Amino acid sequence: MKIPSRGRSYLVGGLVLLAGASMLAQRGGFGGGSGFGGFNRNVPYDGKFVFVRMSYPSGFGGRQGPMWAHDYPTGEGHFMRILTAVSDVPAHLDGSNVLAFDDPELFKFPVIYLVEPGTWSMSDAQVKALREYLVKGGFLIVDDMGGGTGRRPDQWPNLEVQMSRVFPEGRWQDIEAEHPIFHVFFEIPAPHEIPQYYDAGKPIFRKMYEGNDPSKRLIVFINYNTDISEF
Repeated sequence: MKIPSRGRSYLVGGLVLLAGASMLAQRGGFGGGSGFGGFNRNVPYDGKFVFVRMSYPSGFGGRQGPMWAHDYPTGEGHFMRILTAVSDVPAHLDGSNVLAFDDPELFKFPVIYLVEPGTWSMSDAQVKALREYLVKGGFLIVDDMGGGTGRRPDQWPNLEVQMSRVFPEGRWQDIEAEHPIFHVFFEIPAPHEIPQYYDAGKPIFRKMYEGNDPSKRLIVFINYNTDISEF
């Protein structure tokens, strides 16, 4: 299956949303649950799609380990099985990657995944690397992000601070149900009506375009006030 870069972004984002609506990625604990092994067992690059989770300095989230590791590795395991079941994208089912934002391996992978951005921080070198990655064609999905209406504090302010370092000129826009990302692969007519697992209220989806231009590529997709990998 060969589709343009913008279509690939929509496809992967839509599949993430579908996965969230279709399965419960039960939390199996820190570093266990699906046989992916430790964080140092990354999949060598061979051209196949690999689930890439981003790490960052943070506190620990109880039995989940670091905050960035929530649902690791169960969430990626479920997602990759769904991805390969509903598409012909060649992908790794035998492992996933955990990378830091300044890891040069980052530029080998088109999609990266970040969770719990309320405690996310980056060095100046990592800010520069993330900007270069997104400008060169990368796509960032942010998930497991409380909106302050349930049992978690609002994580948006910190995410906004960190991303303003990456793109000081960047603008966020809410994603409405009519956006192509909800209709390009599977039809998801009412994404904002999907019941939440533990975040109160409705989910909010936000986006950032390359150069703030809606005619260009979508570079960041945010699941706000929801936890897709949990639900």
